[in-house]
Amino acid sequence: MKRAVTPGTFDPITFGHLDIITRAAQLVDEIVVAVAASPGKKPLFSLEERTALAREATKHLKNVRVEPFDGLLVDFAREQQAQVLVKGLRAITDFEYEFQMAALNYQLANELETVFIMSPPQYMYLSSSIVRELASLRSPVDQFVPPLVADALARKFVE
Repeated sequence: MKRAVTPGTFDPITFGHLDIITRAAQLVDEIVVAVAASPGKKPLFSLEERTALAREATKHLKNVRVEPFDGLLVDFAREQQAQVLVKGLRAITDFEYEFQMAALNYQLANELETVFIMSPPQYMYLSSSIVRELASLRSPVDQFVPPLVADALARKFVE
């Protein structure tokens, strides 16, 4: 069985993330969406909230499961018995960072292959930070995230 891990902070999960996850799910037997704790990024949503949102947003994909993790991605991938890391790329700035991470991950775990999936044009500009900023300014975000995420963002910025 070919298993891939698709990591991210997913703060929150967007249609861009879902596009990469959906396309990756067509390439392997199983995708594990790895929701990173990422405390250094000071996420808006807790790890539990981000995991729950990702689970709900991907529940229609039968070969996708969502798991939280803290620590090294390669350690998590090994625990999951994954052979592939799938990363989405939007722009050249993503490429530079992801190229460095792929090289480092290869040094740490050369049995893991990193595969990059390019975002389609409609999602190349989309990021969780942009969505959070729009939501904080009470702008509608329905075109960028699933309804359950839009609702969760609205609740966060009312609190």
